[in-house]
Amino acid sequence: MAAQAHWSSKIGFILSAAGSAIGLGAIWKFPYTAGNNGGAVFFLIFLVFTLLIGLPVLLAEFYVGRKSQRNALDAFGELAPKTPAWKAVGIAGVLACFLLLSFYSVVGGWVLAYVWHAFSGAVGAGTDFGALFGNTISNPWSAIFWQMLFMLITVAVVQNGISQGIERASRYLMPLLFLMFLVLAVRSLTLPGAMAGVSFLLAPDFSKIGGETLLTALGQAFFALSLGVSAMLTYAAYLDKNQDLFRSANSVMWLNMLVSLLAGLVIFPAVFAFGMKPDAGPGLIFIVLPEVFQKMPFGTALFALFMVLIAFATLTSAFAMLETVVAALIRGNEAKRRSITISTGAVILLVGIPSALSFGVLGEWKIMGKTVFDLWDYLITSWIMPLGALATAAFVGWAQPRETVLAHMREGSNISEKLIGLWYLALRWLAPVAILLVFWHTLSK
Repeated sequence: MAAQAHWSSKIGFILSAAGSAIGLGAIWKFPYTAGNNGGAVFFLIFLVFTLLIGLPVLLAEFYVGRKSQRNALDAFGELAPKTPAWKAVGIAGVLACFLLLSFYSVVGGWVLAYVWHAFSGAVGAGTDFGALFGNTISNPWSAIFWQMLFMLITVAVVQNGISQGIERASRYLMPLLFLMFLVLAVRSLTLPGAMAGVSFLLAPDFSKIGGETLLTALGQAFFALSLGVSAMLTYAAYLDKNQDLFRSANSVMWLNMLVSLLAGLVIFPAVFAFGMKPDAGPGLIFIVLPEVFQKMPFGTALFALFMVLIAFATLTSAFAMLETVVAALIRGNEAKRRSITISTGAVILLVGIPSALSFGVLGEWKIMGKTVFDLWDYLITSWIMPLGALATAAFVGWAQPRETVLAHMREGSNISEKLIGLWYLALRWLAPVAILLVFWHTLSK
């Protein structure tokens, strides 16, 4: 059964797809990864890899979704009915989104907890932010409560469908996200000594290029666009043939890059202005940045604004993950959406509870030497996502007839034949080789 719903507008799809990509990867992971890998030179390499590798695979997911008009479970089977093995790619993508949301919702819960801390007065001059973060993630009742609240918000939006739920929420959340980012960036850039942070982000020192920096930037470019878990495929299944896939993918990519840039312009000028280190790691937004904001005039209010912004970005990514699972279960029957969304959200919450407890009462419970949270993170980001993206590139670039692919990609688009040909070459050769390099790097660790 074909998808029953469609996006109500082209911009609605672009904002929703961008919201899927713009999550903790752009706002949380990018700044600390750039801080640990040379700043500007990492950002430059990340930009190049996103253009040459991330964009071709994103377009491949768009092709599978729109061409099939099916959910992730059925899309590959629809386009390759004589080769049932391809269905495994969609099954893996849905499973990945299910598991990804189970531990992503834990971090989303931390973000909501920090929104509460910021507005309730728990954040202020003299606060021990290391202890605050430790208490937030280790208290079992607090961790589960905030995770549950995050899932409730996600379910409340997704149960209303594509146009009335996800698209409507994204139409408000994404512009607000950009507006708040601009306000914070202007404030950060006007701090004394802020230009040192700008230089760190935008003036590359090519002596810092190394194999590790290249591979890390490649991995960041790859994961920044939510590739390999069928989320973009699912969103594209609700498109009609009038949508310009190339323009849409280009918009999603540049919006994601813009948010990464703005995140850097908010964080690094402030960090340098107050003599702190940019390589603080994953604790950057939960421990270091609150301290930085406290040194600014109106710092508590600005930090509250910043955490609301991160909450918006985290939720828009969660919408895409839950929609991928729900769409696969309802198979175009929108009458089932509400009940399936609620029950699926409840199961994901239950599966995610051990992840929420991984920093407290289950901290010593290890599987393969990892906590439950770290194990799911490792399996999804190091195995399922790279394999899913590689399989999608191989499917569109090699298993689908060339003329079928090119004819479909021309629909709704006025892009030149030369650029379409370059995209196809990048998908067939450049993207698979790059993904295999990331995969090899993961295995060699």
